[in-house]
Amino acid sequence: MANYKFVGDKGILVEFEKKIALEVHEQVRKMDAAVNSFLADKVLETIPSYHSILVFYDPLEIEVNNLLAELKRLEKSCSEMSPENQRHLEIPVLYGDEFGPDLDYVAEYNALTPEEVIDLHSSQKYRVYMLGFTPGFPYLGGLPERLATPRRKNPTQKVIAGSVGIAGDQTGIYPISSPGGWRIIGNTPLSLFVPEAQDPFLFKPGDIIEFKAIDRNCYQVLSEKTWDEDERKEIEIG
Repeated sequence: MANYKFVGDKGILVEFEKKIALEVHEQVRKMDAAVNSFLADKVLETIPSYHSILVFYDPLEIEVNNLLAELKRLEKSCSEMSPENQRHLEIPVLYGDEFGPDLDYVAEYNALTPEEVIDLHSSQKYRVYMLGFTPGFPYLGGLPERLATPRRKNPTQKVIAGSVGIAGDQTGIYPISSPGGWRIIGNTPLSLFVPEAQDPFLFKPGDIIEFKAIDRNCYQVLSEKTWDEDERKEIEIG
């Protein structure tokens, strides 16, 4: 059974079991689908995360206790919901050198070679659990235990857009240049956040991501490419 907490004067947080696990995130995705299907005229926005969903509502459309009752009712029935179909996306990455300044550190910390780090990181399937930190930043679950590495004690003042990093047992990608403390092992030439696009974020919670190691020539070609809406969708596998 979920826990419910009031957030400000327009939000209710629905919390499931507090752990990073696919089965918990499936509950979140089903609850998100149920809320957006049956309460769309009352709800302003939903923000799913690892094990919770934050529901923002319009108090002029529904009284908070009535919304709470509706959410509890949906929780009991949302197991029958079908979340939005998962997309499988392939993300090209140039690992190491100036694009992955922490690759050697991650390798040394885990008693691996840089090549083994690259092979392990690019041989997994990752789930996008949530977006946050900066616009479109995907928090990915599924990192092999052998790659888990603590974040920097002192954040870097500027991590360039497209940087692929590791922090603890998570991996993620910086959509824009920003300060950050993740261990950077590579960079993707894809644009994760395009503010002017109809759909500005490349990723959605629930997406499945696979990384593909590329060489410098391929990176250069892709980095010079201007991606339109249709071409951004072509990275989907299958």
